[in-house]
Amino acid sequence: MKGIIRFGWMFCLALGSMVAINAQESNESNETNEGHLPGQGPGGGAKQESPRDGAYDKIGVKERIPLAYDEIREADVLWAKRLWRVIDTREKMNEAFVNNSNPFVSVLIDIISSNPDVQLFNDDKFKEFLTYEDVQKKINSVDTLEILNPDTYEYEKKIVKNDFNPTTIQKFRLKEDWIFDEETSTMVCRIMGIAPLRDVTDDNGNYRGQEVMFWIHYPSMRKYLAKIPAFNNENDLEIATWEDIFEMRKFSSYIMKENNSKDVRISDYAEGRDALLESERIKTEVFEKEHDLWDY
Repeated sequence: MKGIIRFGWMFCLALGSMVAINAQESNESNETNEGHLPGQGPGGGAKQESPRDGAYDKIGVKERIPLAYDEIREADVLWAKRLWRVIDTREKMNEAFVNNSNPFVSVLIDIISSNPDVQLFNDDKFKEFLTYEDVQKKINSVDTLEILNPDTYEYEKKIVKNDFNPTTIQKFRLKEDWIFDEETSTMVCRIMGIAPLRDVTDDNGNYRGQEVMFWIHYPSMRKYLAKIPAFNNENDLEIATWEDIFEMRKFSSYIMKENNSKDVRISDYAEGRDALLESERIKTEVFEKEHDLWDY
């Protein structure tokens, strides 16, 4: 019995010594780690990690995949019309396009800068391809200024590069195909292209009109728009992506041209209120055509 008790005391003393040695080694390791404790960065400060901005992780948007379009056979097309329309971001319904944190034109540029499979073109005929470098040359302007040299009192030319300002883009142009599909008896709208517009001024600052910066083939960009959320004024829980904005027609716009033999725009033969009425007439014609082609 005494042997058992003596063995127990020896075991306890050995275990206590091991715990003390491990604690001492741990303290020495912490002290030699540049004088900061575990979980701290250099200099003793805690490691900084970005906190989650919200009550839950919002991962649904990043995993979204756009639904594939239904295949339309040429034999099932009873009626088709090609339209060009303009989205004016100054309208209240289009506030998401000029969101201060991430305006839509910045979304487009970010997509084309990191995804070379997105097709860029010089015009809406989709014939002349552009590269991202070509787009950069268009959006970043270069001016030549004459500056007076205070030492020589002579004017010297200086090249100034103007970085792109997203707030200068207030309008976007869409190219659409409206098709009545006999198989489903529905009117289908397929967006073919998107182009940002910017104002053009002369050397004196006088307004000279608008120009298209570049055209993006919408079908090649659709899968990327489906993963980027757009600002929603109504419900923060309902995260609408930019693909939702276009496919669900959650924007305000007006028609600027319909396909015609002379390739003229509405502005070429109507102005002001008459131009708006002509735009509404074309819109109503498309709406009524769907009902006229239904089989009862």
